[in-house]
Amino acid sequence: MSAGSSKEFAASTTETGSKLAAATVGLVSKEEFTRRREEIEADAVTAAAPEKEKKKKKKKKATSTLSFADEEEEQEDGEDSPAPVKKPKFGKNPNVDTSMLYDADRAAAEARKKEELAAAWKAEQDAIKAEKLEVTYSYHDPSGRDGMKGHRNTVEVPKGFTIEQFLNKCREQVKELRGCGADQLIYIKEDLIMPHSVTFYELIVSKARGKSGPLFQFDVHDDVRMVNDARVEKDESHPGKVMLRHAYERNKDKFPYSRFEVYDPTKKWDTYTIHGGETFGDGNDKAMGTFGVRRVDSAGN
Repeated sequence: MSAGSSKEFAASTTETGSKLAAATVGLVSKEEFTRRREEIEADAVTAAAPEKEKKKKKKKKATSTLSFADEEEEQEDGEDSPAPVKKPKFGKNPNVDTSMLYDADRAAAEARKKEELAAAWKAEQDAIKAEKLEVTYSYHDPSGRDGMKGHRNTVEVPKGFTIEQFLNKCREQVKELRGCGADQLIYIKEDLIMPHSVTFYELIVSKARGKSGPLFQFDVHDDVRMVNDARVEKDESHPGKVMLRHAYERNKDKFPYSRFEVYDPTKKWDTYTIHGGETFGDGNDKAMGTFGVRRVDSAGN
């Protein structure tokens, strides 16, 4: 027994003895004395029980450091402990504009919409590129061995065809060209030498213009311009020339070959001319490599 418990027991015994002595003043029988002593002891035990329970609970609260100890104490206390008060939760105000905030669902929906629009646009452009285009061209032989320098033909190709693919079609039609490759041929449209990688679709969409006429019209029609009025744009399209590259190299110092230059999409031709503007092949050597005519970039390389 600990020292604390001995003190509590001694105090309890003293208090019980005092009450018994006060209750048995005078002459009493043995039975009466025994009965009163039992009643006083029972009352003392009953009175001491709540205090011991309170001390026990205080000791548990002081020594418990685990989270589940509180739950056990709540279960033991029963109705003595008040129920915990729940804090009210505040909801969102539906009237507040939150469009400036990031929304994962909205971002995903916008991304899907962009993909759908891009796919629809690509399908539309592919359909345009697949459309057939009738191109009138002239096989041009500067020597004129057969008495003619030009031999006009017409070929039908998709708008998405490159100039190189178009030249291969020309080789199938002109027997003089069947023994050479497309890289040995050049296509001149409105005094501009067209790069082999350019497509008809690009020329049509960009409304490209050349020195002497539009590059997006491939039929042949007459000039309806007012006579001696250069301010009115010509509505005239000339047939493009298909010729051997070495034939151009031999004659680039002579008219009209001296006007030819490689097509540069960054260069604008606001007015059309059929004379002047000779280049004599200057700058064309860089673009007219071994394997066909390549594009000229914005730096002129």
